Amino acid sequence: MSNSSSPSGRSEPLALVAAAVTVVLWASAFVSIRSAGASYEPGALALGRLLTASLVLVVILLVRREGLPPRAAWPGIIVSGLLWFGAYAVALNWGEQLVDAGTASLVVNVAPILMALLASRFLGEGLPPRLVAGMVVSFAGAVIVGVSMSGGGGTSLLGVALCLAAAVTYAIGVVAQKPALTHATPLQATTYGCLIGAVACLPFSGQLVDGLSHAPLSATLNMVYLGVFPSALAFTTWAYALKRTTAGKMGATTYAVPAIVVLMSWLLLDEVPGWITLLGGAVCLAGVAVSRSRSRRAEVPLAETPAAPEKV
Repeated sequence: MSNSSSPSGRSEPLALVAAAVTVVLWASAFVSIRSAGASYEPGALALGRLLTASLVLVVILLVRREGLPPRAAWPGIIVSGLLWFGAYAVALNWGEQLVDAGTASLVVNVAPILMALLASRFLGEGLPPRLVAGMVVSFAGAVIVGVSMSGGGGTSLLGVALCLAAAVTYAIGVVAQKPALTHATPLQATTYGCLIGAVACLPFSGQLVDGLSHAPLSATLNMVYLGVFPSALAFTTWAYALKRTTAGKMGATTYAVPAIVVLMSWLLLDEVPGWITLLGGAVCLAGVAVSRSRSRRAEVPLAETPAAPEKV
């Protein structure tokens, strides 16, 4: 088996860069979903996003001539395609129409914890103390951000349930994709997972056609943006990073999303966050830093270990 799926000194920095690209683009998706969701039904928005992403990814796949993934990769690709690319998108789109952004981000942030537990149970990754500590800190930060951004109105129980369903499908999809990346390239896993998700969403074709005929151009452009960047690009960089590190660490990295959403709202929408929101974002980032850190024992080079005494 190739050891490319396990972390190494050289691949870890590249995985961090890829994860950072993913986190920034996924953070931007929350704004676009809220905007496009005002004109498109949840299923139609998911289908339009996935069709756009599939078109981009298939073109790149053909140019690179990567072809079909090996047979051993298909179970993971199918599960991640149905649950993560398909069901997750529909549930999140629907949930964000019923609850405020703060509540949605808080509930969806249960996913990294579920991801780490599932990866420990089914992938044998283990739960290092620093990873657990970082997740606890980051989740506390997500709670602070969620509470500070929540509106004053009542919370929809259906909306919360949909966001929780999105978190569960997200976690299962990532854990299913991890072993598939042992056999398939990140581009293959992303492209065919996206195609499977698009096929699963085809029942919403009528809603998509109706939305395209009535939605304003800005909403349609937001849907295209979701397909090209937070889907085609970000899911590929995610798969690249996941191939080179653990599912638990990748899940913890996504706790930076609420902090980046706050920053983007501040810079792009001129929505000045309160001090409590800023504090929550800082706590999220601190937790991510803790979860990605290494113990001093792991960093000691092998050459520095004491030499055995010479025999006389």
